[in-house]
Amino acid sequence: MPVALGLMFALVPLLPSFIALTSVEFPGISLVPREISLGVFGICGVLAIYALATLAQSRPYPQPLLLPLLCVFGAGILAGALGFNPVAGLLFTGIGGLGIVWHCSVVRFYGDRYVAPAIYGAFLASGTIACAAAIVMVVTRTPVAQYALQHGRATGTFILPGELAGFLIVFLPIAYAVGSVARTGALRALAWSALPIGLAALALTYSRAGWMGFAAAVAFLVAARARRKIATAATVLLGGIAAVLLLFNAHHDPSEDYTRLSIWQAALQIADRFPLTGVGPFNFSRLYALVRAPDGDATAFHAHSLYLTFFVEFGIVGLAAVAWTFWRFSSELRRRLGRARPGDALLALSATAGLVGVAVQGLIDTVSVVIFGLWMPIVGLALAAAEGGDLDQDAER
Repeated sequence: MPVALGLMFALVPLLPSFIALTSVEFPGISLVPREISLGVFGICGVLAIYALATLAQSRPYPQPLLLPLLCVFGAGILAGALGFNPVAGLLFTGIGGLGIVWHCSVVRFYGDRYVAPAIYGAFLASGTIACAAAIVMVVTRTPVAQYALQHGRATGTFILPGELAGFLIVFLPIAYAVGSVARTGALRALAWSALPIGLAALALTYSRAGWMGFAAAVAFLVAARARRKIATAATVLLGGIAAVLLLFNAHHDPSEDYTRLSIWQAALQIADRFPLTGVGPFNFSRLYALVRAPDGDATAFHAHSLYLTFFVEFGIVGLAAVAWTFWRFSSELRRRLGRARPGDALLALSATAGLVGVAVQGLIDTVSVVIFGLWMPIVGLALAAAEGGDLDQDAER
């Protein structure tokens, strides 16, 4: 399981390429060949089968979020079956099922020997390499097509700059926590090396939602740990707002402000017509063309809001399942933090900070790597970290 979970976390920067396996027209360029994407998908499937077999053979272990997550998965199946194109979301509904297996494996095996170092080491190493590659691509302006299409914004293997930003909102707080508590020299050095590279990549995404999401993540972590909580957290948020106002539109030509307003209006019209179970996964773009305003964008891949996209495609049933999942997560995390060691608490709070950050990012963006590759395992990581693992820890911090 250390190798299996480490490999799964290492593959995260390649997961956005799965969008190229669908028939959806996405506004980006995948640098990962289709054959490699299929290979990665196959590896994920094999790892899921191995994890299920290992879970079945291991002693029973509490899985507090299993039932809510299965309800989210069931809502996706229901929405797809009743939607406008059941086949369209079949691939990513299946990926959601793999995410549940991933989540349960993290919760069950995190405390076993070597598992925690394998997870953090693999995640930090692959994330650092992916960020460094994205920075080099911007500096060298290669590939030319990606540089031109994204207006010189860091993207790399993540298809869109917002996808890279969403990944980094989760990645950077975890890197900080591992650097703070790990005693192993290699793991600590990797974590502190990941921070400046990741911060540079985040800055170069020029993602308004990403910057505000990261500011919210930092503010949450500060509020959870600093002495002057409110003042410090407010300062962090004001810094994020200032960065957005001063720098955002420099790499957005034309500006996206008004196009998003029209997309949100169209999304509300669709949700008004199909409120209960939605139109089905990946069917927003199909319906958008029928209800968009005359002066709106001709096409829209999603509703440019995580919550609106989920409402449109999964309906009230899906929203209720997700709300139950996070209510259950928050109550369970609070219970576990009450007895956690300081180092474990920092790791758990840092993973939670990333979730808070992508929740803020989701107000004005929809990030597929978060939905299909991060939120389920990171929720599991936060719960497992609060219980403690074998990651060597420094003095109480």
